[in-house]
Amino acid sequence: MPLQIAIVGSGPAGCFIAELLSRKVEDCRIDIIERLPSLFGLVRAGVAPDHQGTKNVIRQFERTLEKDNIRVLANLNLGTDIRYDELKSCYDLVVIATGASDDRKLGIPGEDTEGVYGSSHFVGWYNGHPASHKNPPELKGPSVAIIGHGNVALDIARLLAKSPNERAETDICAPAMYQLDNSGITDIYLIGRGTPEQSKFTPPELGELKTLSTAVPIISDTLIPEFPSPDLDPREARAKQMNLDLFREYSENGDKAERSKDKTRIHLLFNHSPVEICSEEGRITSLKLQKDFNQSDSKISLPINTLITAIGYRSREIDAIPFDALQGRIQHQDGLIEPGVYATGWCRRGPNGVIPTNRADALEISKRILADIDAGSFTTGKVGQAAMDRLISEKKLNVVSYQDWKKIDQAEQDRAEGNKPREKFLTEAEMLQQTLA
Repeated sequence: MPLQIAIVGSGPAGCFIAELLSRKVEDCRIDIIERLPSLFGLVRAGVAPDHQGTKNVIRQFERTLEKDNIRVLANLNLGTDIRYDELKSCYDLVVIATGASDDRKLGIPGEDTEGVYGSSHFVGWYNGHPASHKNPPELKGPSVAIIGHGNVALDIARLLAKSPNERAETDICAPAMYQLDNSGITDIYLIGRGTPEQSKFTPPELGELKTLSTAVPIISDTLIPEFPSPDLDPREARAKQMNLDLFREYSENGDKAERSKDKTRIHLLFNHSPVEICSEEGRITSLKLQKDFNQSDSKISLPINTLITAIGYRSREIDAIPFDALQGRIQHQDGLIEPGVYATGWCRRGPNGVIPTNRADALEISKRILADIDAGSFTTGKVGQAAMDRLISEKKLNVVSYQDWKKIDQAEQDRAEGNKPREKFLTEAEMLQQTLA
């Protein structure tokens, strides 16, 4: 009898583990369960819309989802539509691959002020995620601050600073594109509490700032070391050296910014920590920062109209699945939640690494699963897909198949104008309407 497998989440972690198990388990049937009508998780809703090459990994995922022993059950939410105990009763093996989609909090006064957004919400907004468009961000005024010195913060700053022409070939959704093109932003502050060497930027993404046609990156009043720390791993040291070289180049841009008044200024601030968000009539007006962190009296105030926090993510709790609230991820022991139930990707290890990192994670978990199958570590013989189909029918759930998703996907491409790769639907209802065609 085929081994019945459910994978919850259709992002990179879910697709990678599906591919591995479909090849390595001799006889299996796999259901990929996704809460939205759309697929591919972080690739669709998290990858920067001007990095279309990164999104090409979807082609690999499509080949996986077209396999005869894999099917998609989208628009199906674990925890509300289907309970965790119901899921376990249907399948021999369950893999949770739900990622980390909730923003971590700064924990400072004023964080709930209007005009303050988490990066997951903000990135989801310009990437057309339905949840972000239920309460879309609003850009007001010329100054934006972004808290965080990682690639997510860089992506946001770059997209805010690009010209309309530079954004035209991205898949930024139309409402966000209109706001970005008409925002009138003149100053963007990239704020981190660490030193230049401690920043988490990767050199290619950091280098993109100097290619922008209508923006200039600036570093002022910061001592940038010539070389990174000697005790670093050689590969890490090379990346740090490239960053330091770019930082020194950006530190020479002050005069260029003065000469180019029409350019958006991207200010990189190091050794600054946010301490308070100030507001008038409910909306942010300024951000108080503490410099060097050990000097309690060294504080500055920046006039800010919009603040975006990019300080990391937490996994979303699912009813009845053990959760580590302190770490913000599912509780597990080396990927095992309980016999027959595993975690992979960001919901297992936290929000770190890039798309290929999730493949390495999936490979590690697949090896553990195969060892547990050989050892008979969990019970098998469950009905699987037939049992799930009965539940779906009894609950009258509107489930989206892979063929349904292809209709949504094609409709988005067909409605795009100019050189845009697609124009995304912004509500679940709009997506579901396409499945009726």
